[in-house]
Amino acid sequence: MNVMKLPMGAKGAAAPPKRVANAVALLALIVLGLCAAFPSHAIDLVAFGGITGPLVSALTQLAALAPGVKALVGFIGFVVALISLAALRNFGPVLFYIGLAIFAAVGLVIAGAIMGAVI
Repeated sequence: MNVMKLPMGAKGAAAPPKRVANAVALLALIVLGLCAAFPSHAIDLVAFGGITGPLVSALTQLAALAPGVKALVGFIGFVVALISLAALRNFGPVLFYIGLAIFAAVGLVIAGAIMGAVI
């Protein structure tokens, strides 16, 4: 019978040191990510003076909407973005990752601003 033996450490109970190091690195990455997203570094997109042009009027109109309408607009935006991401899978791996990067950099920020999140 073909059986694959897995490395279990010294007595089979202790986790290998590489697994512990990976867990510590992941925990440190999560803590750094939370520190970067802490509210003291947030930008209010409605009151931000660096935005000019038609985006200013669009953000002020979106800020005046009721929270339920903002949630609907954000949900519809996510659905449209996910459909476009599903369509990107047919274009090949390079274009898929380029589209995914564009979605992550632009789409999520705009959808968060629509829903009233302070970014």
